[in-house]
Amino acid sequence: MPASRPAAAGYPPSNPISTRPWVRAGSAPWPRWGRTARGATSVHDATASLARFVQGCTARVRTAAPVAASGRLTRVAGLVMEAVGLKLPVGSTCRIMQAHGRAAEAEVVGFNGERLFLMPSSEVHGLTAGSLVMPLEPQRAAPAYPPADAAAGSDLPAEEITKHLPVGDALLGRVVDGAGHPLDRLGPITSAQRAPLAARPVNPIERQPIERPLDVGVRAINAMLTVGRGQRMGLFAGSGVGKSVLLGMMARYTEADVTVVGLIGERGREVKEFIDHILGPEGLARSVVVAAPADAAPLMRLQGAAYATVLAEHFRDQGKNVLLIMDSLTRYAMAQREIALAIGEPPATKGYPPSVFAKLPALVERAGNGTHGAGSITAFYTVLTEGDDQQDPIADSARAILDGHIVLNRTLADTGHYPAIDIEQSISRAMHNIVDAQQQRHARTLKKLFSRYQRSRDLIQVGAYVPGTDPELDQAISAHATIGNFLQQDMQDRAPYADSLTLMTAIAEHFGADT
Repeated sequence: MPASRPAAAGYPPSNPISTRPWVRAGSAPWPRWGRTARGATSVHDATASLARFVQGCTARVRTAAPVAASGRLTRVAGLVMEAVGLKLPVGSTCRIMQAHGRAAEAEVVGFNGERLFLMPSSEVHGLTAGSLVMPLEPQRAAPAYPPADAAAGSDLPAEEITKHLPVGDALLGRVVDGAGHPLDRLGPITSAQRAPLAARPVNPIERQPIERPLDVGVRAINAMLTVGRGQRMGLFAGSGVGKSVLLGMMARYTEADVTVVGLIGERGREVKEFIDHILGPEGLARSVVVAAPADAAPLMRLQGAAYATVLAEHFRDQGKNVLLIMDSLTRYAMAQREIALAIGEPPATKGYPPSVFAKLPALVERAGNGTHGAGSITAFYTVLTEGDDQQDPIADSARAILDGHIVLNRTLADTGHYPAIDIEQSISRAMHNIVDAQQQRHARTLKKLFSRYQRSRDLIQVGAYVPGTDPELDQAISAHATIGNFLQQDMQDRAPYADSLTLMTAIAEHFGADT
């Protein structure tokens, strides 16, 4: 028979509860049940002891530290990186630790099983296989029992997942990138207010209608393509037809409390020129410029457009009238195309995946009037037409979701006609709701005369037309020079709304407004 084991010092313990790591020293032990009446605690005492024990456990759970979740980088192919070991929702942000101690940021753009697809928003040189991937915010486990005040079936809102970037008056006069970092070397952004990139759209039933005209300071637009507060217009143009100059004129002369300019995917040289020469110090003083040039990562270009919209929404919710200028919507679509193709989405029309055509209305619909008591966002989005092709898929899609379009004509620009607005192809869909019948009739008269001359331009220039053959054409010929001067405007001149209407009325009545 084996010898009995000698008792170790302190063993067995005099108090078995002391060996239980979950019981704090000096706290009530686990309640003992089944004692007899001789010296045993009553049922009431046992219940109180159990309640104290549960309260202690609850306090420890509430003060538990967040779980430091992490994963590892397994693959980098082109624009997309793959990571395993993390379960994060689409839209959340990660930090990838590089070998030399620096960190690169990336966003979750998709997943396949246990693999996350990440898109970097900064430089990724120095990344190696197995690099540590950590969420930007500590991840907590989902509660097994949701709070009593939580709505049944409610999901985590997108505002809690997406990035929060600085907003507020501290950004006026500043130039920042798509992540809210200053580019003008004027010091850090001091605003304490932050807003999520993914905001809920305004309920269309609660959105205020477009009822008041907006003075943009450009004669041709004020008189013949009148824009209303809260309207969303597209500026369709090829390269080199004066698009940036026209945007600068509207940024300086439009009657708006705040101007937000988003320069998305443009050349870095053009960003500097637009700020210094086109926008100018006067325009910059009441503006915020978000610049994500062509050499920025596609994710940063997408984020820059969203950030410009968030800034405009913030000022609108404060009751201000905001002018949002985004140059360009096409570069935004191209950035989404790069991301979608990189994660394996199949291409469709002209190589654009279906997600591109879903992203465009999601961005544009965030502009416009707010609810009752809020301000407005009047937006101008530039759309690049390749080879002046108005049937480009992005141009065609943008035309369908915007409230009007202004087309810049290369032929007019080649003749020195600036701004090169093609009155024939341009339209403001909200104009009939914000102007009276007389202004509509006068604008129609000038457009009719201008169009009649353009259709017979070649015949007139070669001298084949005999005056008196067509009275309507004779009238168009006599009015052509006057209408042409009316539509042209120097970039340094501001044309107030009232003056534009007075001049258009005089021209229309002189050449027969009722014909």
